[in-house]
Amino acid sequence: MELQGIAEHIQQRELELLQSNWREDPALIDDWLSADFEEIGSDGQISTRNDVINWLLNKDNAIQWSLTDFRIKALTDGWIMAIYSVKKINDPSSTSKGSIRTSIWQYQGNHWKMVFHQATQRLET
Repeated sequence: MELQGIAEHIQQRELELLQSNWREDPALIDDWLSADFEEIGSDGQISTRNDVINWLLNKDNAIQWSLTDFRIKALTDGWIMAIYSVKKINDPSSTSKGSIRTSIWQYQGNHWKMVFHQATQRLET
């Protein structure tokens, strides 16, 4: 798969992670998150894979997200870093300006799995 196709695929996976109702089939999370996955949240806290799975299973599925400025960088064969901005688009209670996200994806078996994710809160300018 060429880099543009990988970028489109990873962007779609990033959006689906946020917008899917994972309670419908929680076993699918294993196809998306690597066994050694970890995250650094916009609050600076480190979250384990289990913490993130818990969030995915209990998040408000009515909230929609907008991804902008999406791009990827090939780190090495089978490793991709995604960089983008994200914002909730239909949550009137949110006062956040959104965040800048970085994810590292590895091609494992026959599909891409997220290995690492970091969010940095966007400050007002």
